[in-house]
Parts: sequence; C-alpha cells; structure tokens
Amino acid sequence: MKLFLDSALTDEIRYALDLWDIDGITTNPRHVQASGKPFIQVIQEIGDMVAGTDKSVSTQTNPHYHEDYQAIVEEGRKLSKLSPNFVIKIPSTEHGFKACKILKEEGIRSNLTLCFSASQGLQAMRMGAYYVSPFIAWKEANGDNTDQFIQDMIDIRDNYAFETQILVAAIRNGRQIATAAALGADIVTTSFDVYKDAFAHPFTDLGLNRFQDYWDKTPYE
Repeated sequence: MKLFLDSALTDEIRYALDLWDIDGITTNPRHVQASGKPFIQVIQEIGDMVAGTDKSVSTQTNPHYHEDYQAIVEEGRKLSKLSPNFVIKIPSTEHGFKACKILKEEGIRSNLTLCFSASQGLQAMRMGAYYVSPFIAWKEANGDNTDQFIQDMIDIRDNYAFETQILVAAIRNGRQIATAAALGADIVTTSFDVYKDAFAHPFTDLGLNRFQDYWDKTPYE
C-alpha cells in the first residue's frame, strides 16, 4: 500500500516527504488555487521536489476539456514534458477514456479521476490507465457502500490482469485509509490533516504521558 498526499502546498509536501516518506502527490484545481500560485509554476515546483525519484505527481488537465479528447491529449502531452514524474489526471468521461488510450500509446501515464462506478473503472483499465481513482467520501455521504465499490474495482482489475493501479481518493479519515488497505487497494491519497490525525491516537498520548512519569521517577544508571 502506497500513501499519496493530496495537496499543492509545497510546505505540506516537503513535510510529508521528509517525515512520512510519502510515496507520491496528487493535485487538483482546488489545491492549486489554494496555493495562490499560477498552475504551471506550482506543479513545476512540486515536480522539482521529487525529481530523481520514482514518486509520481498527478497533474490535472483543464476540466473544461471533458468533452474534447483532442484537447485533453494536447494538454497531456504538454504537461508530461515538464517532468518525468508527472501522471496526467483525466476525468472519467467518454472523451477522457479516449484521451487515456491515445496517451498510453505514446507512453504517457494517466490517472483517471472522478471515478464513481466500477463500470467507469473497467473502461479506464481497458483504455490503459496507469491509475484509476475511485472517489469514496462523496459516495459514502450519499449512503453508498464504498467497501464493495473498492472491492469490485480490485476484482475487475485482477480478473482480467489489467495493469492499472487502484488509487482510492476523496478519503476523509483514518478508518477509510485502513479499509482501503485491508481490501487490497494499491494506493490511497488524502489531505495533510487527515494523515496527521490518522498517525496519532489519544491513547498513544495517554500512554506516553504515563511512561514519561515513570521514566522521570526511575534512576537511569
């Protein structure tokens, strides 16, 4: 299981690379807008941070192109030239799937994002997606069974030996991280704050406070 950070804030990414050895980064238009920097500038900064490693950076194409595969392909080619670490984020639409196939044939990796059904995931895999990103928090908020959703994606991939990696996205808490791992997903991506919460536990803090008290009352030598 790999852990990706969903962010375009360079301070967060630097921290996650250093302290958590995060395995990759995903970005989206909301994160880029929050950075306060122009799109190309911030993704190049992130690409530089992982240069010389195998850590990928998922970089979004213009969402206005969701019904124009030729425009998606053209932008995907442009973005892929900026860094060998970039994986091109493409929407899970008919034109997105078509663009994915063309880019795959050119050796350009794609992340099919905004995937909300196993049938969308199947088509992404058929068309050669490097990653496919099932979104789970949005579905859970509407009462859907996301455990079965993830399992179906994994089963389809394994049944037909597709090479696509299942990258579970829109994760909101540590339970969802652990569930995705237990089901066998390849990757999860979530925000800096969710990881901070997931890596901590109040009982760990309680235990440390007690151990520190015992430690301080015990001679060291």
